[in-house]
Amino acid sequence: MRREEGNAAPLPVIAVTSGEPAGIGPDICLAIARRRLPCRAVILGDRDLLAARAAQLGLALRMRAFDPERSPAADELEVLHVPLAAPVTAGKLAPANSPYVLALIERAVAGCMDASFAAMVTAPVHKGAINDAGIPFTGHTEYLAALTSTPRVVMMLAGGGLRVAVVTTHMALAEVAGAITRDTLEATLRILRQALQQRFGMTEPRILVAGLNPHGGESGHLGREEIEVISPVLDKLRLAGMRLEGPLPADTLFTPQVLARGDCVLAMYHDQGLPVLKYASFGRGVNVTLGLPIVRTSVDHGTALELAGTGKADAGSLVAAIEMALEMVRAH
Repeated sequence: MRREEGNAAPLPVIAVTSGEPAGIGPDICLAIARRRLPCRAVILGDRDLLAARAAQLGLALRMRAFDPERSPAADELEVLHVPLAAPVTAGKLAPANSPYVLALIERAVAGCMDASFAAMVTAPVHKGAINDAGIPFTGHTEYLAALTSTPRVVMMLAGGGLRVAVVTTHMALAEVAGAITRDTLEATLRILRQALQQRFGMTEPRILVAGLNPHGGESGHLGREEIEVISPVLDKLRLAGMRLEGPLPADTLFTPQVLARGDCVLAMYHDQGLPVLKYASFGRGVNVTLGLPIVRTSVDHGTALELAGTGKADAGSLVAAIEMALEMVRAH
């Protein structure tokens, strides 16, 4: 972490939630203490957990409590303490800690909303463990929308030279077609375009829009969503000045010659677009939630329980997420 020097402007303060305590979240948060970052990355988590994991990994770290008025020394890790609900063993889920995991997110959001933090970056959580605790939870994206009273948000992943957003997020494939309506698609495209302009500095972003069905529906023979839902929305928004291409068959959309025509891809559902992006950038990709009143980025991977406490976890995606959060803050 870097100290401000002389009369230089204060460095942005980024909240980094340490995520599922039994997973690699604490490991990768500890790893960034050795990175020289152009911000103050404040780790939200249980200080005793972080100290124990550091000892398990053989890391010699100095930790200190987050103080908004005083920057850390170069070799100090700033920690905003949030207490665990139950003991933790690396690699072994404890659903009893689910309220703790959610408390990390809630504290980061509160700090962003009151401007204590410039942005928040999240380490991975385990959706199954949270649901096993009796707490309905479909993912960070939906939870952040609820916490900020945002009616609709858009999930976008970036990495490997690609940006891929999705219309629907964490839902069963059988529910996808019914969830893609004209209103939903239009709202998604408007949020996506505005975010690309305001958070990524694009004057008129070019968005490539995938169809839903194989071969774009084959003129209605393999599905009518392209004819009845997607094309009418694209036609309407083109008249309003948006630069949209599609609906494009998803099996050829992710070819170099097509991708060169756009700044971002909008896929219809999670596993239509994200496998391609993760193939191109896994371990270095960034998950971004668009449409929120705050900046939020995240890693592109899960909790990797089998790697927790082994020293084999790669912090590359977390570093990339912090760097992208800073870019978005500065662009805005």
